[in-house]
Amino acid sequence: MAGPAARSPTKLMALQLLLWHSAFWTGQEAVPLDPASSLPVPQSFVLKCLEQVRKIQAQGSVLQEKLCATYQLCHPEELALLGHSLGIPQAPLSNCSSQGLQLTGCLSQLQSGLFLYQGLLQALAGISPELSPTVHMLQLDVANFATTVWQQMEDLGVAPAVHPTQGTMPTFTSAFQRRAVGVLVASRLQRLLELVYRVLRHLAE
Repeated sequence: MAGPAARSPTKLMALQLLLWHSAFWTGQEAVPLDPASSLPVPQSFVLKCLEQVRKIQAQGSVLQEKLCATYQLCHPEELALLGHSLGIPQAPLSNCSSQGLQLTGCLSQLQSGLFLYQGLLQALAGISPELSPTVHMLQLDVANFATTVWQQMEDLGVAPAVHPTQGTMPTFTSAFQRRAVGVLVASRLQRLLELVYRVLRHLAE
């Protein structure tokens, strides 16, 4: 009788991707932030960002809970291959997790990441009647946070001359794809916010 891995190569590949992704994020989170990286930033900006992060995290958790309870989509790692096939991008934050924290680079990557997830959430419009209000509210909160970061970049004189434009967003051929991507987006957004929250707490010290 064939073993579980032989019966389900797709699940095996998904598990391998999960292990790689988990190792990557564990490594990112384990790197200590250099105290010298605490460049002067207004505490009002840091506190406002902390508040916005908490709000988005709460909304993201609500979306994840509803997708799990209503559609039994509870494990984003099982959807990694689908996300890859649909070309769902992830936001890099290398400048926010290195030992030598680069504040301007971190802000730039954060703003780009928030802009990316704002577009992905917009692509999820019509996910379902019961989930659409939550997705819409989450999209607005992410957009507000992106605006806060952009304004701080302008104050520091490091904002690009041209505001970034949204890239091509994925298209979905079924309701299942849309809901599955909703799980992935919510999960990845939460991981981004966990790292950002850690950086903000570091800057607040």
